[in-house]
Amino acid sequence: MAERVVLIGCGGIGSQLAGPLVRYLAHRPAPRPLLVLVDGDAFEVSNLNRQACAVGDLGTNKAEALARVAREYGIACQAIGERVDESNVQQIVREGDIVLLAVDNHRTRALVDRHVASLDNATLISGGNDETDGNVQLVRRRDGWSIDGHLSEIHPEIGEAADEEEQREPGCQVLAAERPQLLVTNLMVASAMLNALWQVVESGSVPYSEVFLDVIQNIARPRRWFRLRPGEQ
Repeated sequence: MAERVVLIGCGGIGSQLAGPLVRYLAHRPAPRPLLVLVDGDAFEVSNLNRQACAVGDLGTNKAEALARVAREYGIACQAIGERVDESNVQQIVREGDIVLLAVDNHRTRALVDRHVASLDNATLISGGNDETDGNVQLVRRRDGWSIDGHLSEIHPEIGEAADEEEQREPGCQVLAAERPQLLVTNLMVASAMLNALWQVVESGSVPYSEVFLDVIQNIARPRRWFRLRPGEQ
């Protein structure tokens, strides 16, 4: 297993993912990875309807609050109370990491996607949702090759929207107000992200590149577009 698992975004999806993720890691054979939690925001009263936070965590940085839970399970955990940007992405996401990207804006998705493309080996599992549908996309770098392509390559709208968001600071807050979020959708995406992580860790492979989710129809549709290296058939 990777030496580090990095969860970027501890809000709607990330906070729902954190608890099951911690339990999974805590009951795996040693050595267990370092869990890195990254989020620059604090839990607010408005988060209680769909984010996994205790009333006592209100006003506390989200990464710090969830890190306390991880440490109670005996997991080594680092909390980074910052938003990912150009100045810190290289320190936060490193060679060999498994990255769980659970943010609510394309600017951060595009930034992390570009950085992962510069690494020789890393696994990126990115989850996002609108009100009643979502998706989970994998980016696997293996010996400098991208098995599944990249987020902005498969979905050019991520890169295009990232440019628009950069002109509309503060970005995340604006988008959160414009895109309604539901607990059930956050849970469905978090579960699909954990499924993908489990497959990567336990079998070293995942038979798909992306999963589309729909809570109204209660369905998950996988898609695959594996890419062969030049000369492979």
